[in-house]
Amino acid sequence: MNRQVHGMEPDAAVYKTLLESTRAIPWRIDWETMRFSYIGPQIEDLLGWTPDSWQSIDDWVERMHPEDRDRVVNYCVSQSRCGIDHEADYRALTRDGDYVWIRDVVHVVRRDGEVEALVGFMFDISERKAREDELLRLKLELEALSYQDGLTGVANRRHFDNVLEREWASAMRSGTPLAIVMLDLDHFKDFNDLMGHPAGDDCLRRVASELGKVSRRPRDLLARIGGEEFILVLPETDAEAARVIADRCRQLVRSAEIPHSGSPEGFLTVSVGVCSMVPAEGQTQTVLLEAVDRQLYSAKRQGRNRVVVAENRPAA
Repeated sequence: MNRQVHGMEPDAAVYKTLLESTRAIPWRIDWETMRFSYIGPQIEDLLGWTPDSWQSIDDWVERMHPEDRDRVVNYCVSQSRCGIDHEADYRALTRDGDYVWIRDVVHVVRRDGEVEALVGFMFDISERKAREDELLRLKLELEALSYQDGLTGVANRRHFDNVLEREWASAMRSGTPLAIVMLDLDHFKDFNDLMGHPAGDDCLRRVASELGKVSRRPRDLLARIGGEEFILVLPETDAEAARVIADRCRQLVRSAEIPHSGSPEGFLTVSVGVCSMVPAEGQTQTVLLEAVDRQLYSAKRQGRNRVVVAENRPAA
């Protein structure tokens, strides 16, 4: 495209050479006609489209990723009408059918208070976007790891605390029951003393794997909250339904037949406490935690390898 830049002085060729020697791509659009009066030849190196193929604003719009189009066009048009300089990031279509991340930096030229033209530069920000995407991926990965138990791969105490707080508030709003199943490995200190801590770690991983087989809904959560203690958060679950899930967990661990010479069973077992309640106004989730802990203690006291469910709603 061999168009003259509007309004250039006699030494315009010098400025034109300077513009076209940069990696940024200069352009100009007449506001009244919405047509390009100039676009730098660098556009062909970047996108494959020749400068002559950029005739009107429609060419710009059509060569934009469909997912970006409405957002970018609406924003740029509204800012331009108001005479506000602006920037926009979007994916531009190449002649080969790929997309390149572009940043358009736009200056609004006004004459006598009216918009006369838009001038600006296109910048290739693909590498920057790739770095940003990688940083975002790493950030999300680190956040996920911060909520994961490093040994077993299930949720950790931090994640459990956050989910319990959220589900408690939800249950209070909806008036639905929230259940907790708390499991503790029986005689686990003896297991470590007899088998060694590496075997103890393998045991914990196996237990987590078995508990993960329990059919769970998207909002259900399995977490490891202590050395040998696991917990299930079960939204919208009454005591009987929670008891069935708890006993399924107990059976899965026993059926895994993890050898434990320090257990009367000869294999690893778990004791389980269960409590379900509808939160009352003014109560905190601590009420539920203390109640389920009492049931777990009762299961231990009654001989282990059993499930004990709270019979009555805990008092505030």
